[in-house]
Amino acid sequence: MTTNPILAGLDLSHAYGQTPVLKHVTFEVQPGEVVAVMGPSGSGKSTLLHLLGGLLRPDSGEVWLDDQRFDNLKERQRSERRLARIGFVFQFGDLVPELTVVENIELPLRLLGTGPKAARSQALDMLGRLGIADQADKRLSAVSGGQAQRAAVARALVHQPAVVLADEPTGALDQATGELVLESLVTAAEQQGCAVVIVTHELSVASWAHRDVTLRDGVIVGDSELVGALR
Repeated sequence: MTTNPILAGLDLSHAYGQTPVLKHVTFEVQPGEVVAVMGPSGSGKSTLLHLLGGLLRPDSGEVWLDDQRFDNLKERQRSERRLARIGFVFQFGDLVPELTVVENIELPLRLLGTGPKAARSQALDMLGRLGIADQADKRLSAVSGGQAQRAAVARALVHQPAVVLADEPTGALDQATGELVLESLVTAAEQQGCAVVIVTHELSVASWAHRDVTLRDGVIVGDSELVGALR
């Protein structure tokens, strides 16, 4: 590592009941770096992402964000830090169906205290960058799956987080739409300097990353630089 990592999980272990899922995993990502986390189903990929994002607490080990311990904060403090510094993209978007597309994008900004006009302007700008500004005032039921997933990426990026955590973000998309989503995430890393961690089981998705970390049976079995990253 040439700089301090923006996000780090140190010696993380986690189990569901009596079943260990992660076993003493250490993972770091630097500002502006795109890392793909790969492995078969049940290898611990999503659990690692949830621990790094503060959605779960590790049974042992530590999570550090912005050079500060993150996992041991009280729930409200952890939620506030997560909202301000982390953006999430899940496989099926997890947008709020009662809101329009643009209202979904405005949501993190409004929660962070941005005024309504400024939030709307920033949300529309982000939708424009992702090529779906014309869908802004539609309900989610009226947009395609690919458009909804691009809206989820817009929501994750609109408040310029330090880290974006994406769990199978292209799993429900066709190839062309998936590449648009990946290009948006990679561009955010390049232009905004945010770190991007993408959980995937697809080599074609991992090829967009700087680095490929492979999990198997709850441990890291590979960590390598990728030659054609950020094409």
